[in-house]
Amino acid sequence: MLSTGLLSVTFRQLDPARIIALTAQADLNSIEWGGDIHVPPGDMAKAKHIRQMSLDAGLSISAYGSYYRLGTGTQTELSAVLDTTEALGAPIVRVWAGERGSAEADSAYRQMVIEDAQYATEQATRRNIVVSLEYHGNTLTDTLESTLSLLQAVDHPNLRTYWQPEHTPDLATKTHSLRTLLPWLTNVHVFHWEPHTHARYPLVDGVDDWRAYIDILKTSDKPHVLSLEFVRDDDEATFLEDARTLQQWLAD
Repeated sequence: MLSTGLLSVTFRQLDPARIIALTAQADLNSIEWGGDIHVPPGDMAKAKHIRQMSLDAGLSISAYGSYYRLGTGTQTELSAVLDTTEALGAPIVRVWAGERGSAEADSAYRQMVIEDAQYATEQATRRNIVVSLEYHGNTLTDTLESTLSLLQAVDHPNLRTYWQPEHTPDLATKTHSLRTLLPWLTNVHVFHWEPHTHARYPLVDGVDDWRAYIDILKTSDKPHVLSLEFVRDDDEATFLEDARTLQQWLAD
């Protein structure tokens, strides 16, 4: 089942109440709250307050978008992140696979990230929280091959991954990575930009690519949230247009 959402980091400049109002106005299902501004790790009172605000607006919380870096964070930092995930009522915590790209990571560094991923996943499992990797450059999930290697090395059913389009214009590369990662997939970050300059465009301009991704996602027997991110000019009206576009694609 596919549902819709918003990443709060899309509107870092807005307060949580406005983000909730916009998400409800757009008729999206959920919010992934970010840990950099809106829900800082360790602030339990704020996490609980935003959870209640979201629920009162009829919105679910798809995930806690933390900035915990596997292999570099401390156990104290991880505990704060997991405590906040629980207080927020999020079923998923998003983490980052280190702070080096796979080409720059030697075997010792990769092993350090693997061991921390194992520890983090064990701790999260005790709290009934899924750990999901950000699929992103300059980490060990910067390529499909490196992501698969990490997931398989940790080999834990509670370690999963996000997906977003790679920085390449080649659609076949992107559909291949999505199809391959589908067994480990949690949620998807939705945007349309120029892969090299990161210039943002209305989502409707990416119709061919996104219809291909959605066709793949519809073959999954697991739930996935498609959350909007990187709106052109951080503009609220454009966001509402993008939300309508995404909903139309899913309805089709």
